[in-house]
Amino acid sequence: MKLDMMVSAAPLRQIQQLAKDAAAAGFDGLVITEAGRTAYLSCAAAALAADIDLATGIAVAFPRSPMVTAATAWELADTTKGRFRLGIGTQVRAHITRRYGSEYEPPGPRLREYVLAVKHCFEAFRLRTPLNFDGRWWKLSLLPDQWSPGPIAVADPPVDVAAVNPWMLRMAGSVADGIHVHPLNTPTYLSETVLPELAVGARQSGRQRKELQVIVPCFTAVGDTDEEINRWREHARFQIAFYGSTPNYSFIFDQVGFDGTTARLREKQKAGDFAGMASVISDDLLEHFVVTSDWNDLGSKLLERFQGRADRVVLYFAGAAWSDDPESLKKWSPVAAEVAANRQ
Repeated sequence: MKLDMMVSAAPLRQIQQLAKDAAAAGFDGLVITEAGRTAYLSCAAAALAADIDLATGIAVAFPRSPMVTAATAWELADTTKGRFRLGIGTQVRAHITRRYGSEYEPPGPRLREYVLAVKHCFEAFRLRTPLNFDGRWWKLSLLPDQWSPGPIAVADPPVDVAAVNPWMLRMAGSVADGIHVHPLNTPTYLSETVLPELAVGARQSGRQRKELQVIVPCFTAVGDTDEEINRWREHARFQIAFYGSTPNYSFIFDQVGFDGTTARLREKQKAGDFAGMASVISDDLLEHFVVTSDWNDLGSKLLERFQGRADRVVLYFAGAAWSDDPESLKKWSPVAAEVAANRQ
């Protein structure tokens, strides 16, 4: 199990400093999300600042041609000497159609084809096969030598996809190299949905689950005082309420005995009662999603919760804490060391 930190794409010099600080603190990698800024440029900046694993987590797929994504990932794999993972996802319909002006439906099958197209481009870059991908949504057939990046001295970048529901998990297991689990996750969801469905997909392509990387974000409420711990718990409560208002995620609450949570969240959301949304997430429900601890016990609690369920644990709040106080990452060094010492 490796320990990464989540960070939003940010001004590039800021990302470079963060990469240096994260490497010094003992983190294995950075998982860079994409919102107002591109995750790829942030990965490039980090790669030039520190020797640390890097992943887009996730970059939005559909607005970019598979060739554009493949070529960008290829350069990042080369620059990082093989320490880059390409994480892609669908985003939601409104953003794809109204912000990017791109096609969205059907998201699952479209993403499956996208993964296959990207991997086909990798084969063409290595000169193993002519570019000739003939899909339903993408057709790629022209790659003159002067337009190809050519082979690189490291392996193809792994392609990971964001997946929540069983169909997407099986698809990821079948064609991708790993998955980015949604931040709205519980040990129950990982054990009863993610790992079994991923294994089914892996078997469809003649692989085993252990050949795939399971990348899992984690909400942590950690601090030196009860006040500090509670502050992060409330941040987590609000974030869980926000994510949990999406109907597709309602079954994750149901699995742990809190049926109807999404319906109550949506009712509050439609009324504009955002404080009321957070109040729907009770302390008992919160415990399923958050690791609460002081610094001394955090490493063991992360291992207890995720070892055997995740290959990489991504600390959801660590990047935000660094933005508030760059010195905060030093507190993570013993935690990172404990996780590293217990790798199986």
